[in-house]
Amino acid sequence: MTTSRPGLRKSPQQERSKHMVDRIVTAGRQVLTEHGYERATTNRVAEAAGISPGSLYQYFPNKEAVLSAVVDAYSNEITEQLTAVVTERLDRPPLELMRASYEGLLEILEANREYVRLMTRELPRARVAPHVDQIERRISELIGAYLAVSRPTDRVQPAVSAWLLVRMVEHLCVQWVLEEPGFSRETLLDELMLLSAAHLAPT
Repeated sequence: MTTSRPGLRKSPQQERSKHMVDRIVTAGRQVLTEHGYERATTNRVAEAAGISPGSLYQYFPNKEAVLSAVVDAYSNEITEQLTAVVTERLDRPPLELMRASYEGLLEILEANREYVRLMTRELPRARVAPHVDQIERRISELIGAYLAVSRPTDRVQPAVSAWLLVRMVEHLCVQWVLEEPGFSRETLLDELMLLSAAHLAPT
C-alpha cells in the first residue's frame, strides 16, 4: 500500500478532481445568481459547468451540497476582502480608519449585490447565519483589537464598541445596497460617521 508524502505534488487525478470541484462551484455560483435559490437545480449547474449530471454527482450528492460549497466559497472570499479593507488601514486614526473601512465595505457589497440579496432575502436563514457570524466575528475582533490599542476615549469598551459598530454599519450598508434608497454613498458615509463619532466621543 502506498501513502502520500508531505511535500509531494498532488497526483494528476487529485488535480483533476480539484479542478472539477472548482468548475462546479463556479457554475453553481452562476446558476444561483441568475436563477435564484428555488430554481437552482443540479441539471442547471451541470449544464453551466459543461458536464453531465452524472459527472456532477460524482462530487456532490445533491443540490444542497453544491449550494453549500458555493456559499462557503463566496463567504470566505468576502471575509478575506473585508479583513484586508480593515487591516490595510490600521495605521490611521480611529475616525479615518472607520470612514475608509465603511467605504471599502460598501464597494465590496456593491460589487457582490446579487450575492448579498441572496444571502439576506432568499437563502434559508439556517444556511446563512454561520457565514454572517463568521464575517461579523472576524471584523469585530480586528476593530476591537484596534480600539484597545488606540483608546480614542476612556469611555470606550473596545469589545463592546466593536460589536455595536460592526453590526450597525453592516446592517445599514447592506440595506442601502439592496434598497437603493435614493441618496448617495457619500451621504450614507457622512451619516455613518456622525453615528460612529457620537459613540466614540467622550461623555
